[in-house]
Amino acid sequence: MQQNRRNFTPEVPEFKEKLVAVNRVAKVVKGGKIFRFSALIVVGDEKGRVGVGMGKAAEIPEAVRKGVEDAKRHLITVPIVGTTIPHAVEGKFSKGHVRMLPAEPGTGVIAGGPVRSVLESVGIKDIRTKSYGSNNPANCVKATLDGLAQLRTAEQIARLRGKSVDEILS
Repeated sequence: MQQNRRNFTPEVPEFKEKLVAVNRVAKVVKGGKIFRFSALIVVGDEKGRVGVGMGKAAEIPEAVRKGVEDAKRHLITVPIVGTTIPHAVEGKFSKGHVRMLPAEPGTGVIAGGPVRSVLESVGIKDIRTKSYGSNNPANCVKATLDGLAQLRTAEQIARLRGKSVDEILS
């Protein structure tokens, strides 16, 4: 037993989970109200991969577990240049719009609530954002994910066009 304890290394989870929002929904039936919960979850490895999921259940922990599973099924890879994004981008989902601008090192994550949790999960350290339209957490998170999915590095663009990076940047 002693030998096993000394050699034990705790398992480090691959993804960090963040609970963005919990919503309680009431269904009215003949005998009263039935409460259920929906949880909006963001998972990321802080190295460029992020996913968002929604879980619904009768209890909060079960809704969170379902949300994490859903988020892991919908992962996207985001290109990161240094500590920021390669270029300015605007993501849209429903009536939610999020504009993201690259920032100098040391700026930090200038973003509000739901957008901040997505950007921190991706691993972006310096960025400026502005959210327009809907402030619904689900719409903000999905608009942020839409914008991040549009990002491309200079190398990716050069490869698509069959040119060198110097030709693209000049």
